[in-house]
Amino acid sequence: MRKLFLPLFLVVLIAAPFFLKPYGLYLLSLWVVMTIAAIGLNLTLGYAGQISLAQGSFVGIGAYAAALLTTAGWPLWAAFLLAIALSLAIGWVLGYPALRVQHHYLAFVTLAFATLVFLMLRNEEWLTKGVYGISGIPRPTLLGWPTKGPIAFYFFCLGILALVSAATWWLVRSPWGRAFTALRENAIRADSLGVDTRRYTLMAFAIGSALGGIAGVLYAPLVQFIEPNAFNLNLSLNLLLMVMVGGSGYFLGPFLGAAVSVLLPEWMRFGSEGLYLILYAIAVMVLMAFCPSGLLGLAERARRLVR
Repeated sequence: MRKLFLPLFLVVLIAAPFFLKPYGLYLLSLWVVMTIAAIGLNLTLGYAGQISLAQGSFVGIGAYAAALLTTAGWPLWAAFLLAIALSLAIGWVLGYPALRVQHHYLAFVTLAFATLVFLMLRNEEWLTKGVYGISGIPRPTLLGWPTKGPIAFYFFCLGILALVSAATWWLVRSPWGRAFTALRENAIRADSLGVDTRRYTLMAFAIGSALGGIAGVLYAPLVQFIEPNAFNLNLSLNLLLMVMVGGSGYFLGPFLGAAVSVLLPEWMRFGSEGLYLILYAIAVMVLMAFCPSGLLGLAERARRLVR
């Protein structure tokens, strides 16, 4: 089934844009961007077991890096480099509290950081233009291939998602990924077995934050206008919801969780007569109550019962 699912999934992703209207294509592109950010959070939370409520802030850092540089005439690859460097450095520093506090205490630390970033984006008008936002963010031209059109930019985002997915697949199956899993299961036991828990905790935060920055660089030219409210705590909570609903610690969890969070509410909106948010919230609460491991965890339990 896995061998059949992957080619079918790729065919759907490649063919879908040619059958969608502009708004549907925008939602599909937004799903790609949010999936990249959720992959980063899944690496930090699902594999390394370090809770973070600041992933939306790193999406904002990447988005503002892209907006400020591209509107000043710099190419988008420079924004990628700046966003990755900033997110890696800040994520590494943010990981230090995780060396001393855990669980809800760590969540409060990352919540404070998210609040700080939001206030800076809103109040530092000399740099971010504050509540007025930044408009006219251009889309890149790659080796003579313009991505100004919705379909072209979607395929550009899809290519970045493919690269991020391949790199993450390699990472979680490397010794680093096994060290992250050991850190999540039992940090004391991992330390007794010779795993440098300090270094891997910092690495989990840094790499996950860098993926959030990459998602932000794509988000800015996708919407072509950004302002601070787009990167408040709601975005971080939404990304956390994507990881938990899809399946924390599963490689495909962010893909499925982002689809549920981005695409499902819009699909329900057309057939529920204004009740779609209530139905969506009830469905998520029931899922989390009866299967905390998410949709992929539910599928795993069903597969074991069948066996």
